[in-house]
Amino acid sequence: MYKKMCTLITLALMLIVASPVMAQDGHSDPLWQASYWNNTTLSGTPSLQREETGLDHDWGTGSPGSGVTSDGFSARWTKYIDVTDGTYRFTVTSDDGIRVWVDSALIVDQWNDHAASTFTADKYLTAGHHWVVVEFYENLGYAVAKLAWAPVSTISEWRGEYFNNASLSGEPAVTRNDSQIDFNWGTGSPASGIGADGFSVRWTRTVDLPAGNYRFTTTVDDGVRLWVKDHLLIASWRDQAASTYTGDIYLPGGAVPIKMEYYENGGVAVAHLSWSVIGSPPPSSGTVIVDNGDPGFAKGGSYGGWRTVYEGYGGSMLWTYNNDKIRPNYNWARWYPELKAGKYEVFVYIPYRYTTTAQARYWVHHAGGYTLRVVDQSRYGNAWVSLGTYWFNGAGDYVSLADVTYEPYVSRLIAFDAAKWEPR
Repeated sequence: MYKKMCTLITLALMLIVASPVMAQDGHSDPLWQASYWNNTTLSGTPSLQREETGLDHDWGTGSPGSGVTSDGFSARWTKYIDVTDGTYRFTVTSDDGIRVWVDSALIVDQWNDHAASTFTADKYLTAGHHWVVVEFYENLGYAVAKLAWAPVSTISEWRGEYFNNASLSGEPAVTRNDSQIDFNWGTGSPASGIGADGFSVRWTRTVDLPAGNYRFTTTVDDGVRLWVKDHLLIASWRDQAASTYTGDIYLPGGAVPIKMEYYENGGVAVAHLSWSVIGSPPPSSGTVIVDNGDPGFAKGGSYGGWRTVYEGYGGSMLWTYNNDKIRPNYNWARWYPELKAGKYEVFVYIPYRYTTTAQARYWVHHAGGYTLRVVDQSRYGNAWVSLGTYWFNGAGDYVSLADVTYEPYVSRLIAFDAAKWEPR
């Protein structure tokens, strides 16, 4: 009896594991999961379920499959697609009604009787997996259901996303490759399908730059925001005549993500961006201090989450509230020194106030890799605290700190002030 029960349990487990419906990895499944109903409302229990290699059907006046009528039926297909970053054009052909969702966003809605017709919709997709759902119904006569997608264009330089509003909201109306951000549209439109006033643009690009101090320059009419390596370097989000702004930052070398946001309210429209090296001081073999106002300091995350107070080392510092876990857009900062290769002891300056966290998690990037040092900021006041002694390569070295302390949410204050390297 015991052996018979064990055999039955084993067989049941094998059937569950083998079932394509019960056990499947949607992110790697190359097939569509298809369900068909003998009604036009996708209601009740499907009459047919199967896997399909493509969504390219022209059934004519016939049935889509065993047990399904040739008229008055409906179907749903679901699948994850894996894509690279870019704007994609989804093209559907149907007779009769069809709807298409991508990541829960309805991009095609033609839920009506019609002869075979083709519809398109463009959608920007980040790199990775995206959930696609297609619903279809056939009333009478011919039955057609097809879906295809392809990149709209190849972005090799600046990705320009153009919006028909001044707030960069919703989906971009136009996405294109811009060779440079150097526009003087006057009172005209920046692109077909975009109004001459009341529009906005987001440009993004990653460039490789050697280590050094850089000056970024924008000229705009009207508003601009510029991020360099996730650091908000320029912010003048307001109506204005053509105005020029600069921001200096130290870059450690390598890949540098750049994002510029712009809006035009009315009148003349201008948007320019350029940068240049403003000189790299020779690496120091002595003590090096990077303060929060120096070019070697970079920060990112939620712009509204940062607070500046005029105390601490050098007369200014930043602070923010803590996060209990890694959340979207958490605040972080890095201190990049100009060092000659060698052995240094690393210190961070803990000011007297805004230091209630007991778990400030400093990461030291050195020649041997990364080392985590947890500092109880609440124990110190206006003091340098050692993070240890390490060998450094003299390129790409830094100390980093984030607001993620794993203490109860927004219950602690974290200070971001200065970092110091002393030769040993």
